[in-house]
Amino acid sequence: MLLARKPARALSLAIALAATFGTLSAQAKDLKIGFSQVTLQSPFYVQLRDGAKAAAAKDGDTLIFLDANGDISKQNNDIQDLLTRKVDVLIIDPVNPDSVGASLEAAKARNVPVIAIDRTINGTVATTIGRDNVKMGELSGGALLAALKSKNISDGEIIEIQGDAGGTVMQQRRKGFHTAFQGTAFKIIDGPYSEYMRANAVTAMQDLLQAHPKVKAVFAHNDDMAMGALQVLGERGRKDVLVAGVDGLSEAIDAIQNGDQYVATALNDPQYLGEIAIDTARKVAAKQSVPLFVDAGTALLTKANAAQVEHKSTFGAYRPTGQ
Repeated sequence: MLLARKPARALSLAIALAATFGTLSAQAKDLKIGFSQVTLQSPFYVQLRDGAKAAAAKDGDTLIFLDANGDISKQNNDIQDLLTRKVDVLIIDPVNPDSVGASLEAAKARNVPVIAIDRTINGTVATTIGRDNVKMGELSGGALLAALKSKNISDGEIIEIQGDAGGTVMQQRRKGFHTAFQGTAFKIIDGPYSEYMRANAVTAMQDLLQAHPKVKAVFAHNDDMAMGALQVLGERGRKDVLVAGVDGLSEAIDAIQNGDQYVATALNDPQYLGEIAIDTARKVAAKQSVPLFVDAGTALLTKANAAQVEHKSTFGAYRPTGQ
């Protein structure tokens, strides 16, 4: 999965990425790159870190990685630490979009460019690297709706297990999911914020299932939480309740491929995202032009195409055509 970026580019989205990144020979070298990560409590963020580390090491750059563990104060202290270490570029996955304003000013004072990754930052940054989370929520939600219709289910309660309160990813995935069900007779039940963690989703689902015994389906803002919901449904013998998530967790892909209850996810390969982050950092350090948003792309995964997606690592692999 950890492939070096190639100088040649194919068509469609691959052409767009080529315009963004160019060749490695045109990018800065021997960089010291700081990466402030929101948390490592989710497997997605672990794989994102690993992808960035491997991409940096492959071409001799140094990546200094610090984990905020979901704490706003710690993240700002971490960023100050990275600036003190004189990083050339700073990558931030923020705990909250409004939480790092002072750190942005500190980076600006030191002429250190800032790149937002995975989540947006409300402030001036060189670029934001991520995926269209509205699209991912709508893709997975639309597939869930289609699966319900295929079983002649046209109304009832749908439980939504949410990510983190106030997070932009949560808000965008929620928007996409609600768009998919707009105009239907289904009623969406707002589950608690479970911080993208399976254990939290298990506890939430136990309570939700007791309060909503006639639920028809569950949509979770990531696959880890969806797998937690699936676990509870299995323990209660509720094979009738359909499940969908987001991120392309390999365990979820197996569930989709080998069963009929988990019906869909949207691919969100974090290792590839980490690779793009390092390529973008090199370009920014070289003062080359980058777009305001770098879209790493996504695709819907259902039983129809699950066998075609490599998922030997923690997440299903995703590359735009030609990568």
